[in-house]
Amino acid sequence: MNASGIGRPVIGLTSYLEQIQSDGWDIPAGYLGANYFEGVIKAGGVAVLLPPQPVDDDIVESLLDSLDGLVITGGYDLDPATYGQQPHPKTDAPRPVRDTFELALLRGALDRGLPVLGICRGTQLLNVAFGGTLHQHLPDVLGHRGHHAGYGRFTKLPVRTVPGTRLAALLGDSADAWCYHHQAVDKVGAGLIVSAQDADGVVEGLEVPGAHFAVAVQWHPEQFLDDLRLFTAIVDAANSYASNSRIGSASRC
Repeated sequence: MNASGIGRPVIGLTSYLEQIQSDGWDIPAGYLGANYFEGVIKAGGVAVLLPPQPVDDDIVESLLDSLDGLVITGGYDLDPATYGQQPHPKTDAPRPVRDTFELALLRGALDRGLPVLGICRGTQLLNVAFGGTLHQHLPDVLGHRGHHAGYGRFTKLPVRTVPGTRLAALLGDSADAWCYHHQAVDKVGAGLIVSAQDADGVVEGLEVPGAHFAVAVQWHPEQFLDDLRLFTAIVDAANSYASNSRIGSASRC
């Protein structure tokens, strides 16, 4: 069911668009690691993958009409041109279709109050959407690679939440963050709230103030699904959004 129907809330998850080799095939394909949508499913939602594609207003609105919540997932670095910088030598090659698609979805979701959860790249996208900038290579700033061990190895770092934020209400004073990011928030976007930081002062959580659920974490809660609190939060918020949408539709009949 979509946002105007009945049943479990439908959560859209953004995905990769990359060249894939499999069983003799070598083709561009949309994909996402299964742990992302398993987190949504385990938390009680229905997961729908959103492959990067060229967008216009009608496409964005049609997609968002079908969703009760949106997860902006992890992935390759944003094009530095989106925040007014030249690329660092360690910054990934641009993925302009994905950047444009996700920024359009995010802005459309925020405009209508659709619940949003950002994960890793999703935090950086949220910050850039609000006019913020990024550190393109954290080792240059911190002098170590503690946030990005490389070769698929995640680093567990303790983070402190900021009292009074939605993230603090969800996770308490602190959390163990499974990190795999060589970039991070630099200048915080106008109007955003920092909701978590690590011992180095790196921003590990951002959120949009107000009644609507819009939370982003720089770490990867999907990596180990023994803690579903963030996935449960987006599913619960999506349930509320869908219920309110049904009430609004009924009042207009």
